[in-house]
Amino acid sequence: MTTTIRIASRGSELALWQANHIRDALCAAHPGLAVELLIVTTDGDRIQDRPLHEIGGKGLFVKGIEERLLAGEAELAVHSMKDLPAEMIPELVVAATPERVDPRDVLIGPPGVGLAELPAGTRVGTGSLRRAALCARENPGIAVMPLRGNVPTRLRKVEQGELDAVILAAAGLVRLGLADRITEWIPTERFCPSPTQGILALQCRADDEETMALLAVLDHGPTAARAAAERGFLRRLKAGCTVPMGCFAEPTGNGELQVTGMVIGDGGRPYFRASELGPITDAAELGAQVGQTLLEMGADVVLDAARH
Repeated sequence: MTTTIRIASRGSELALWQANHIRDALCAAHPGLAVELLIVTTDGDRIQDRPLHEIGGKGLFVKGIEERLLAGEAELAVHSMKDLPAEMIPELVVAATPERVDPRDVLIGPPGVGLAELPAGTRVGTGSLRRAALCARENPGIAVMPLRGNVPTRLRKVEQGELDAVILAAAGLVRLGLADRITEWIPTERFCPSPTQGILALQCRADDEETMALLAVLDHGPTAARAAAERGFLRRLKAGCTVPMGCFAEPTGNGELQVTGMVIGDGGRPYFRASELGPITDAAELGAQVGQTLLEMGADVVLDAARH
């Protein structure tokens, strides 16, 4: 029986919070289990002077960690699931998905002023093509500025006056205890989130049955279904962070899943949005169908432009 699990993680504040959170949950579920952290500096951490979509996408935060799993230097990796490519290498699996944290995007900016009310010329930072395009759609007068760095770095940009506001994922701020900094929680109806935003992926080797058994207690079925739908959408569109798109799945409470997806052009136009409702057991297929509907509506024009 395994007595020690090694978790590979990035070294950012948020990544370490996530890894320690899973460590504590594993130790509570399996008394006597020892859990160690292996800190990995990824290419995404090293390259900070260019937008992610120009240097290979969010997979840059994953590759170095996956290499440690494959080499047997760690048994488990804790990722923000939205960093995972749509197609994973077959030697690795996501063995568990803990319960999702709030999937919304949020604004950190002037108190009492929402994104739509920000005056013309307001400098709003984001590193996401999706958020940039949605900002332009909602408030064409603001100046969307490129942004990289971890959560505290991005918040400092506002504190120090380099930016007037930033848009971030609510989940990271909630996990770091910084939710009081949020000035607007943007509804998913206005800002369709990045697929699997707010979901953690617990990844291990596909042949490591012992680690998978230890992780099973941390899996949250409804979150796993939502993740399956949103990743099914990603696979159908063959898309990553180089494409401004979003997908959000929500259980309806009667055994069904509502899946909504959108693709948006640079500058906020054109804008394609579609939804499907069906059995939660068909989650991945529902996500794929939403993607197919968007393609039939003409979203491939945006996808082709983004890829080239």
